Amino acid sequence: MHRKEIHLNQLIKRIQSAGKKTIAYMPDEYFEFKSRIHDRLLDMIDLSLIETLDRETLNAQIRQIVERILKEEDFSLPLNMTEREKIFEEIIDEVMGLGPLEPFLKDPTVSDILVNTYRHIYVERFGKLEPTSARFKDDAHLRKIIDRIVSSVGRRVDESTPMVDARLADGSRVNAIIPPLAIDGPVVSIRRFAVNPLEVDDLIASKTLTPEVKELLEGIIKARLNVLISGGTGSGKTTLLNVLSRFIPESERIVTIEDAAELQLKQEHLVRLETRPPNIEGKGEIMQRDLVRNSLRMRPDRIIVGEVRSAEAFDMLQAMNTGHDGSLTTVHANTARDALMRVETMVAMANFDIPSEFIRRFISSAIHVVIQVARMVDGTRRLISVQEITGMEGSVITMQEIFSFQQTRIDPEGRVRGHFRFHGVRPKFIERFRAAGIPVPGDLFDPSNRVEV
Repeated sequence: MHRKEIHLNQLIKRIQSAGKKTIAYMPDEYFEFKSRIHDRLLDMIDLSLIETLDRETLNAQIRQIVERILKEEDFSLPLNMTEREKIFEEIIDEVMGLGPLEPFLKDPTVSDILVNTYRHIYVERFGKLEPTSARFKDDAHLRKIIDRIVSSVGRRVDESTPMVDARLADGSRVNAIIPPLAIDGPVVSIRRFAVNPLEVDDLIASKTLTPEVKELLEGIIKARLNVLISGGTGSGKTTLLNVLSRFIPESERIVTIEDAAELQLKQEHLVRLETRPPNIEGKGEIMQRDLVRNSLRMRPDRIIVGEVRSAEAFDMLQAMNTGHDGSLTTVHANTARDALMRVETMVAMANFDIPSEFIRRFISSAIHVVIQVARMVDGTRRLISVQEITGMEGSVITMQEIFSFQQTRIDPEGRVRGHFRFHGVRPKFIERFRAAGIPVPGDLFDPSNRVEV
């Protein structure tokens, strides 16, 4: 069949008929047709004007040009209004956005976008991964979109630096890795962040935590205790860190330090710092450790490190031990005890000749509370443990669990069931609550008060 005779409906018929659980590939002819329109459009517009025009004006102008292109002999196809609108929207996404990813970025139900080479795009909705029918034209098309993402934040990805962390304009976190490290082709992972961040009431409504725990966490932040939030990938560490930051008084100066800026704090007195990768000559790299050390000279009341991954853990602990009470950070770990072991390991990575026992004493005096969050098998996220560090017993850091979530079963619909409960332990930091004038309900730690979910 000659290309001019190919009807767009026929080209996308497989996509429309595909179920949600299957992957349908767009025919290559469709991508060639759209690519030819895109190339023709770029020949006809002044790219320097794109940045100067507002979205509405640019949309109108591109629509006119695309309509003109579709009337040309080489592009004449029997398209109805719906098909023309689809072509127009996808061309707009190619020129101004991230191509096939744009519909998912506009969908508030999508929390993760995973591109496994140009052929496969998966998304996560409500905690569950599902395949999509979207795809890129080829590796070059996907590389172009990756370059657009990383260049917008002053970073690059090439054979010399085939891995990169970046962020989108809405704060979503992006990781890209290309060949030769990615064997089958470029791979992109996007962690979405809501335009309107979740608040503590949203976490209570979704049964992530209970109103009683909210009172406890609010007191922990206002009493200026140092907090370590621990959890696995996608467990909600950053979301909880954002929520806890809401309890910080407006009068305090906050400095945030991140590899790729993703925190969404709402305070006015806020300074945001972000690391910088080395330039093409391998120079100019600024690591989190450098930023933590520099932040100590910026007169912060609180330091928030988005996530400790390496030797900056030592500088973070020093800050917590030298007058910057109320600091917060996160770490990847499966349990509260594992979180402390990871911090100890990261401090050892700083290449100081410090005995392990001394490091543990350093940790036990710097961190007051470890909060463990987890992603359950049904996709829900829950705060599963709040533990207080009580000191040292010999060479072991001692902890006591104040609150936990106990899973009891999985119901016929596949949902995790269990209960939240306190353990009847009155933490030592209650004295800090009283000194700060924070009221503590007498029955707050009563173990008989269980909340079933």
